[in-house]
Amino acid sequence: MKPQTQIILLRGVNVGGNKMVPMADLKVWLSKQGFAEVRTLLQSGNVVLRSAGPSGAKLEKQLAAAAAEDLKLKADFMVRTPAEWDRMIAANPFPAEAKSDPSHLVALVLKGAPAAAQMAALMAAIPGREQAVVTESVAYLYYPDGIGDSKLTPALLDRTLGFRGTARNWNTILKIAALALSLEP
Repeated sequence: MKPQTQIILLRGVNVGGNKMVPMADLKVWLSKQGFAEVRTLLQSGNVVLRSAGPSGAKLEKQLAAAAAEDLKLKADFMVRTPAEWDRMIAANPFPAEAKSDPSHLVALVLKGAPAAAQMAALMAAIPGREQAVVTESVAYLYYPDGIGDSKLTPALLDRTLGFRGTARNWNTILKIAALALSLEP
C-alpha cells in the first residue's frame, strides 16, 4: 500500500499531570512501529505521520493496543486523513468565532457519529452560554465565557453524545492542518 499522511490525536495525555508521555518518546515509539516522517505538535498528543498500513478505526485500535502494551499507556486514539481534517475545518459552523476568539472554539473529534437523539440530549444539557453543533463525528463547541470554568465538560459530552472524543482549540486545529499539508507529496 502507498504511504498516506495520517493525523493522530491522543485523548487525555499530558493534561493535569495525568498520562504523561513526552512527545519525543511518542515520536520514537511511533517510528519503531514502522511509521515514517513522524511529527508532533505541542505536548497534548497531536501527531502527523506517514503510514503504509491501515487507517481509520483499524489504526486506532492497533495504536491503542500497542501503546497499552509497550508504553503502559491506556489512551484513546483518533485517526483522520488530511482530507477528513480539511472537511472538518470547512464544516465549522462558527466561522466568526474562529476568527475573533479561536482559543474558545474547539472541535471535539469523536470515535463515532452521534444519533439525532444524542445530539438533542447534548443541546438540552448545555448548562450555560456555550454553543454546540454536531456534524458526523465532530462536535464544534464554543465557550464564550471560557473553557476552564464551564460545566460543559468532557464527562458530560461523553455521556450525552455516547462516544468518547478529544478536543482541540481552533488554533491547534489549524496548526495540525498545516503540519499535515507539509507531509503531503
